Amino acid sequence: MRYDEEFLTIPHAIRLAAERFGDDIALIDEDLRWSFRELEQRMTEAVRATVALGIEEGDRVGLCAPNSAEWIFAALGIQGAGGVVVPLNTRFKAGEISYILRKSGAKAVFAAPFLGSDYIAELLRHDPDLPALRRTVSVLGAKGAADLSWTEFLRAGEEVPAATAEEVVGRLTPDDISDVMFTSGTTGHPKGVILTHGQSLRAYGWMAEEYTFRRGDSFLVIPPFFHCFGYKAGWLASFLHGVTVIPMPVFHPGKALEIIERERVSILLGPPTIFHDLINHPDRSGHDLSSLRVSMTGGTTIPESLIRAMKSDLSFDIVMSAYGLTEASALVTTTCVDDSEETVARTTGRVIPDVEVRIVDETGQELAAGQDGEILVRGYNVTRGYWDDPGATAVTIDDEGWLHTGDIGRLDGNGNLSIVDRKKEMYIVGGFNAYPAEIEKLLLAYEPVAQVAVIGVPDERLGEVGCAFVVPKEGYEVGEKDIVEWSREHMANFKVPRHVRFSDQLPRNASQKVLKDELRTRFEAKA
Repeated sequence: MRYDEEFLTIPHAIRLAAERFGDDIALIDEDLRWSFRELEQRMTEAVRATVALGIEEGDRVGLCAPNSAEWIFAALGIQGAGGVVVPLNTRFKAGEISYILRKSGAKAVFAAPFLGSDYIAELLRHDPDLPALRRTVSVLGAKGAADLSWTEFLRAGEEVPAATAEEVVGRLTPDDISDVMFTSGTTGHPKGVILTHGQSLRAYGWMAEEYTFRRGDSFLVIPPFFHCFGYKAGWLASFLHGVTVIPMPVFHPGKALEIIERERVSILLGPPTIFHDLINHPDRSGHDLSSLRVSMTGGTTIPESLIRAMKSDLSFDIVMSAYGLTEASALVTTTCVDDSEETVARTTGRVIPDVEVRIVDETGQELAAGQDGEILVRGYNVTRGYWDDPGATAVTIDDEGWLHTGDIGRLDGNGNLSIVDRKKEMYIVGGFNAYPAEIEKLLLAYEPVAQVAVIGVPDERLGEVGCAFVVPKEGYEVGEKDIVEWSREHMANFKVPRHVRFSDQLPRNASQKVLKDELRTRFEAKA
């Protein structure tokens, strides 16, 4: 089904799924299960309750909770009432959450205690005078510092007629804003990316078809829901195609293996570290993983050996890679089912339908295939702009509608995009541009290296040089001299790391991205 040809918004898509898939299981959370028909009912209850809360068309609502059924119900309730979901990173501290709520003008916040944090209590202590905030709801567990528990929230909705919920959902259009996704803020404050119902449905309806999502599949969703990977490529794409969603609040490889076997999980998308941890878990061979069928792993450093291991050790039939960024609905290019392992490892595939990609130099001139430059994107998937930040919007999206991604890449003769690196992570060694992602990919070909992250660090003679933070494979003994000597044999001299640090694990955020600022702090502490 082509979702770009439907009149759909996200709540309408849930209604259509209830009609099409009925009593099939839509959602499993621990011991609880909901059919697609029951999912629609939970959405309607949440819409009525959100209307009772006073949320109206265009109101922003913060949502800070772990992957769970309630996260989905809350999001659908907010959107169905005409509100705009503002997903909040569950690893954020009170000051970070306060900034986003102030910037977005959030009228309410839904939150759940998680990993020892009571977000609402901490937020109110840090910033008791948020100007727009009117109501707080506890999504899971006890009410705590919130105005309402989840049960009280739903009970208040019983005063709103079901016909009112029907009416507000019926007013929604594909051009209405569904969410404002705040970026991670790696450069300055986070910026709120505006995305619409129609953009998400068009992109992820297509993606799910391309990835062969089908009725009866089950998807263990590990990437967090506050990120497009878990939210849109996860539960939204699944519901569109009759796939059962199993949210996982915190990734534990041993528990994931148990769920895969018990629930016959067939779809698992995520960053490479997830698959690395599953493959290397000591109990892996004791679990039946034969149900696994489809995977996509994002990132710029995916060795072919990992792809082969995902097929041989984890039983995947299909492994794909993709590239996206929040400003482009997190989906720009993807490989296809019949692409070779080399293509999946070396590239992020071809541009998705009805979207354009250009590679340009620093003057804006388009470059030929095989040349490195900034990736520009134009199409329906590009954000309308940053929330309440026209200056940043103008810098990022030019007058012709091209999104300047800040990513460095190249196109091959077949139109496959390879990501070289982020502009901001490039460092210059004696006049030569060095891209950490390229060096990381090279180092992953060295057998003793399990994981690696490279940063540029100051050097008196060369200006900057590379420092590689290495996680060795279990059973291997490897030293700094080994890494440097191997590198000298396999890469240009300016790319060879001048410093090597070893660690049991790399610091990562909730989206499994390596925290390179923390690595820089570590280097400076021991310099």
